[in-house]
Amino acid sequence: MSKFLKGLAAALLVPGMAWAEGYGLGRPALPEEIAAWDLDVSPDGTGLPEGSGDVWTGEELFADACASCHGDFAEGVGNWPKLAGGMDTLDHEDPLKTVGSYWPHLSTAWDYVNRSMPFGNAQSLEPDEVYAIVAYILYSNDLVDEDFTLSHENFLEVEMYNTDGFILDDRAETEYAIWTGEPCMENCKDSVEITMRARVLDVTPQDEGIQAVAEVAAEPAAELKPKLEVVAIDPELLKAGEKAFRKCKACHQVGEGAKNKTGPELNGIVNAAAGSVDGFKYSKPMATAGAEGLVWTEAELAAFLAKPKAYMKGTRMAFAGFRKDAEIEAVIAYLRSFPE
Repeated sequence: MSKFLKGLAAALLVPGMAWAEGYGLGRPALPEEIAAWDLDVSPDGTGLPEGSGDVWTGEELFADACASCHGDFAEGVGNWPKLAGGMDTLDHEDPLKTVGSYWPHLSTAWDYVNRSMPFGNAQSLEPDEVYAIVAYILYSNDLVDEDFTLSHENFLEVEMYNTDGFILDDRAETEYAIWTGEPCMENCKDSVEITMRARVLDVTPQDEGIQAVAEVAAEPAAELKPKLEVVAIDPELLKAGEKAFRKCKACHQVGEGAKNKTGPELNGIVNAAAGSVDGFKYSKPMATAGAEGLVWTEAELAAFLAKPKAYMKGTRMAFAGFRKDAEIEAVIAYLRSFPE
C-alpha cells in the first residue's frame, strides 16, 4: 500500500468512537473503506482490473463523456487540454504535451481517466469503458490501429512515444547539498533584463478566409475573374466550414501568416499535390503518395477527411475523420477560401 493510503487509513476515523491509540478518536478505516480509495495503477500494470475495450466503442464513449471538453478527436476545446498531437514538439520553444507526445506510461492515462473523469462525474465509468476510452485516445495519437482492443492482458505491450524521455530525479544526492546554508542575496547578476515573455498561441479565431471571400463577392463581376479560383462560395457554407475546421486547428493553420505546426499549413491545399508544403516533414506514406502523383482534388480530400487512416495506411494524422458528409463539404469549401 502506498504511503498516501497508509496515512489516509489512519486519518479516516469515525467521530464519537473511542480508540486507544493516536489521538483517541474514531477507529481505523475498514478494508472496504480503504479499497474505495485504493485506485492507483502502477507503470508495471499493478492495480489494473480485468477488462477490455476497443477503439470504436471508445470513440462513442469519448463523444458522450469527454468531447465537450477535449473535442471529438481529442484536439481540445477552448482552454481544455489537448490529448492528441504534439509529436516531435518537445524540443520546441512551445511544446505541445499530450498523452501521445509526452506521457511516458500508459498507466498514467488509464489511472487518471478511471480516477478523475468525466469531469463532474468522476468514477462513473466501468473498467471496460475506461479501457475503450484509453484505446481511442491511443488511436487519436496514432499509437495503435483502428482495430485495436486494449485490455489488462496486452496493456504492457503498448509503447508510448515518450517512454524514454524521462530520467530519475537524483537531485537529493547531487544538488540538495548545494542549496543548504545561508543564501547569497547580493551581487547575483550585473544587470537584469527580460529575455522572453509568456505566450499563449491559437486562442484567437481566424476570420481572414470569410472576410476575404466576402470582399471578393462584393466586387463587380468584371473584376471577379482574375482573383477567383475560389468561385463564389455560399457564406453559410463557409461559416459551417470554419466551425468544422475547429477540429483541425490543433494541428493545422490557414490564412495570412499560417505556419506549419504538428501538421502542415493548409493554404492552397485544394488541387495541390500531396506532401508538397515547404518545410514540413511528412510521413513516408504521404511523401510517397505525393511523389506518385496524388493531387488533393475535392474528391480525394473528401475521401481522406472521412477516414484518414483507412484512406492512407501509416499516416501520422491523429484525426479519426469527420462523421458527416455535410461537414466534409463545408471544410473543403472553407479551405478553398484560402488560396496559396
